[in-house]
Amino acid sequence: MSNELLTNLGKLHTTDLGAVRIRRNLSIDAEDVVGWCRERIERADAEIVRKGKNWYVSVDGCVITVNAHSYTVITAHRT
Repeated sequence: MSNELLTNLGKLHTTDLGAVRIRRNLSIDAEDVVGWCRERIERADAEIVRKGKNWYVSVDGCVITVNAHSYTVITAHRT
């Protein structure tokens, strides 16, 4: 199932407010938040699980939440 998210990484995007929220929650200063998330999702040690309408990617001490239909990065949190 995780292959579906990996196959569609080109569709990954977020909103302006989503980017602000992700930067704040993870304390990162990345200009390209989607690129930052994409790099982590592609990592071999990323654990990708689909629960309902969202994908949850656990990697690098954080959880990235992605909508399974629109491929919008909703939020991310440190674990």
